[in-house]
Amino acid sequence: MVGGERNGLVRANVHDELRLRFLTGRITPGTPLSTRRLATELGVSQMPVRDALGRLAADGAVDIRSKRRIVVPPMTHDRYADLLACRELLEPAAAREALRGLDHAAIESLEKVDEDIGVALENGDVEAYMSANHAFHFTIYRAQPHPTLVQLIETLWLQFGPYMRIVYDRFDGEHLADQHARAIQAIRRRRPADLSRAILSDIRDGMGLIKATGLAKAPLA
Repeated sequence: MVGGERNGLVRANVHDELRLRFLTGRITPGTPLSTRRLATELGVSQMPVRDALGRLAADGAVDIRSKRRIVVPPMTHDRYADLLACRELLEPAAAREALRGLDHAAIESLEKVDEDIGVALENGDVEAYMSANHAFHFTIYRAQPHPTLVQLIETLWLQFGPYMRIVYDRFDGEHLADQHARAIQAIRRRRPADLSRAILSDIRDGMGLIKATGLAKAPLA
């Protein structure tokens, strides 16, 4: 592998890893992001980390205020409302479009992931819960034929994922209705409207917990 190809692969891998950390809430708000620390963790130079953070900033996941001050943007009232509205618009539509691509093997996979979610909640394993929840949703969304739609949804998850980590640190599974079971049932019965409604309810349940924590307060007049 020549130098340019190797460097390109490093940049891609670093971006994919940091993107996954945002999607699954492994990076949380309130903690400044250090390119040096991240580079050490990933075993790379700071250059591909800076490149990846620049791309994540373009997606709205981070706010680069200076070379030494990189943070997760605050969850303002307006930002919360914007993310919720976009999720409500895109994700139920993606689920509905995905139904034709979800075969028996996909259903079995979703059932296994949902079991993993239950185990994670019982054990208080927030990181495992976040990873499994992401896997559940994107197993559905990636079954539909529009890759751009998946990219748009991922951009939304990059922005609220860090805040969901805080939510699940504070709330236990009793606060979460089992919309995933309803989604699986809708897939089994080949009912796109029911699947869309289950995903919509799941979005509102999760985002509602962000609001319940007080993380998305309206600005003072």
